[in-house]
Amino acid sequence: MKMIRLGLFFIILCGLVYPLVTTGAAQFIFPRQANGSLIYDHDNKVIGSELIGQSFISNQYFHGRVSSIDNDGAGSGSNNYGPSNKEMLKRVKDSIEKLKKENPALKTKEIPLDLITNSGSGLDPEISIDAAMLQIPRISKGTGISERKLKQLINQQKEGRSLGIFGESRVNVLKLNLKLKDLEG
Repeated sequence: MKMIRLGLFFIILCGLVYPLVTTGAAQFIFPRQANGSLIYDHDNKVIGSELIGQSFISNQYFHGRVSSIDNDGAGSGSNNYGPSNKEMLKRVKDSIEKLKKENPALKTKEIPLDLITNSGSGLDPEISIDAAMLQIPRISKGTGISERKLKQLINQQKEGRSLGIFGESRVNVLKLNLKLKDLEG
């Protein structure tokens, strides 16, 4: 009987009390993050999360990283392919061809790696500043917005290194495209 009570105690503690306390604390201390860091449009409609990448295929928008899981937030992960894996080589080659088709003046050696490779999670919402800048001519042509204004937009949306030392400067593609949409009027 003692073991049953002890078992019930731990089930209630670990299965009910602990999750409720941690969820409540997260909601109180970090409510925006605990609810998915959602981004809303001007009509207060959820259009995405700043933590999960989205696919943008129009030439009028910045494109994000390749995602081997189609930016599906239900699960994250990436194929752990080595550099000689035929499937990965084909995907990278296809990504390069697509980029060159969208940006005719582009040379292969100028392509930032984050535009042809996916992140470990497959959900990365950000690209490097170089990757954003590379897309300016295509977007300028598609939107009629000057290249100078697009460069300013990227610089305004630039996020620094994490904790000031990790990674590189980057831009969130969804946030950048929302600001781009505002520029278009």
